[in-house]
Amino acid sequence: MADNHNNILSSMDLFIEKIQQLRGLMLGVSFSAVILAPLAIGISLYMMTHPKFLHLIENEGEFAILLTVLLTAVLVTSGIWLVAGIQQFRSLSNWNQRYTNYMKKRDDLDKDISSKFHLDEE
Repeated sequence: MADNHNNILSSMDLFIEKIQQLRGLMLGVSFSAVILAPLAIGISLYMMTHPKFLHLIENEGEFAILLTVLLTAVLVTSGIWLVAGIQQFRSLSNWNQRYTNYMKKRDDLDKDISSKFHLDEE
């Protein structure tokens, strides 16, 4: 039973370490969303509000409609991406605090058990 309990704890530690490794990748995705999404929104808004865009809409018919739909899709997608990136960044910050607290409590518990049962003398 104790061996099974130890396996569960070891598995949990491995799982948490893997998540911590993936955290770097998720942080990169979050930063790209926070940087690239506003850029895409800015470019799309600039194009849609540019005087030549209105001229294009008046003269080009179907192409102008398609371009408007695509720019609107970029705006919506980038807005969603930006919100998701900000939420992911907040979540990762919270995760990092909890992980640090977990590691500190685990180390304190290991030291406490080692000193209580004189395991550190070996």
